[in-house]
Amino acid sequence: MSREHMQIGEVAARTELSLRTIRHYEETGLVIPSARSQGGFRLYTENDVARLMVIRRMKPLGFTLDQMRDLLDATDRLDATPPPEGGEREQLLDRVRHFEQAAADRVADLRKQLGRAEEFAGTLRERLDGAGAA
Repeated sequence: MSREHMQIGEVAARTELSLRTIRHYEETGLVIPSARSQGGFRLYTENDVARLMVIRRMKPLGFTLDQMRDLLDATDRLDATPPPEGGEREQLLDRVRHFEQAAADRVADLRKQLGRAEEFAGTLRERLDGAGAA
């Protein structure tokens, strides 16, 4: 195995994803190991790890597998050699912009939820502090 390839265990450790999750993403076509060892083990590259990190970051924002696939397709096509030109390039960039806006909206929603959760925890803390002083 060359140094540029990693087995699934190393990828799992680096991405903080379980082996089962990585295999699930492979089964759904979101990530495909770049190679296989002579023994049939999945082998991944830095690009595969980067792809898994995109997926990992999208998941908590509520993006579906189809949405992940759509974004990855757009970025793959933008990174292709030769790169797309003209209208196709603009269309792909618009798709990526749409995902950026959706991510920003979801982050804002999560910040609101976190603020409410912190307020609630503070209310409970104050209540407990008040009960201990009685």
